[in-house]
Amino acid sequence: MKKPFIFSSLWCVLAGMLSAPAWANGEATYTAVCAVCHAQGVAGAPKTGDAKAWGKLIKEGQIPLTADGYAGVRAMPARGGKPELSVPEFADAVVHMANAAGANWKSPDAAMLKKIEQRIEKRTAAKK
Repeated sequence: MKKPFIFSSLWCVLAGMLSAPAWANGEATYTAVCAVCHAQGVAGAPKTGDAKAWGKLIKEGQIPLTADGYAGVRAMPARGGKPELSVPEFADAVVHMANAAGANWKSPDAAMLKKIEQRIEKRTAAKK
């Protein structure tokens, strides 16, 4: 007996959800979360690919830019408004956007993630 199409499709979706993280990579996170503002420059967000707008941010460095964005900066809410985003997921989205504007950043390793998390903690403590 042949399985109904709807059952097969549902199974594929569920299997995909269980086998991969919700945010598989920086580009996927960017598309799902960051593009809402960064694709059009909403509320002053630097537009993706705009080397002039991103140049100053890129000069700040990967650690400060990632940590400050994750904690929330200017009109940007913490974690881009998605509280479930982890630091590595957010960091990979920042790498994707910075690289689209001319940076040559890599996904942060454990040591860099630790420095990012320390800066996030300092910013969070300072806001209290």
